Amino acid sequence: MKIFNTNIGPVIQSEQSYFIVSDLTFDQLINQENLFSFLKNYISKTSESNINLNDILLAPIVSQEIWASGVTYLRSKNARMEESKDAGGGDFYDRVYEAARPELFFKATAARTVGHKEKIRIRKDSKWNVPEPELTLFVNSTGKIAGYTVGNDVSSRDIEGENPLYLPQAKSYDKSAAIGPGILVLETPISRDTEINLEILRNNEVVFQQKTQLNQMKRELTELVEYLTKECTFPHGCFLMTGTGIVPPDSFSLISGDLVNITIDAIGTLSNPVE
Repeated sequence: MKIFNTNIGPVIQSEQSYFIVSDLTFDQLINQENLFSFLKNYISKTSESNINLNDILLAPIVSQEIWASGVTYLRSKNARMEESKDAGGGDFYDRVYEAARPELFFKATAARTVGHKEKIRIRKDSKWNVPEPELTLFVNSTGKIAGYTVGNDVSSRDIEGENPLYLPQAKSYDKSAAIGPGILVLETPISRDTEINLEILRNNEVVFQQKTQLNQMKRELTELVEYLTKECTFPHGCFLMTGTGIVPPDSFSLISGDLVNITIDAIGTLSNPVE
């Protein structure tokens, strides 16, 4: 099942049927204990609605923060070591990849986040910008993984490569985060064989395409959540981007007008043009 945030309130999708949730806010719905069972029970007592989701869809975030994990895939570690070597910070990422403690950082507020088909931005003071396709966890108010969505951690590689301490500027700015289209809720944890696919179009032609699988991630999803929630509480839950295993070549940078499509098995496609 999936949950969508819309301008008429939360909507539950079960197979090809949609059910409007009229008695709970989005924040209340996604933080229900045993969410899969709750949704199953809720739709059994609710009439199906005939709606066009595309006309009413919003980003699936209201009161949550978005956090992110780095260096969780070997490909990401190698890319960040390469971009930072001239600044003397290359081995930092090798250490993080091998360390017990993962890299975690704050990514975006809801106000700086866009949803499906909304425009993402690249920094005006950066010349090397890339999308980062990431499985994104919804972690509920009790610190449990309750759902999954598609995330795009838009990043300025030249700013981060200049000095690792510039990471917040490279990662967090207006419209630098995209999530959606909705939140997938499963009865059991998501499969490690889940495929993540990135496609970038320029002038309606594919200029980059690559895929990876969740089983290429070194760290466990529960491990990342455990570290995030050690000293942070989230009254409305939060989202956690889990790192990328896909990095375009160093010669590539996003430009205005590009279209970024990220597809994750069972969740769907998050599509964002570049402003």
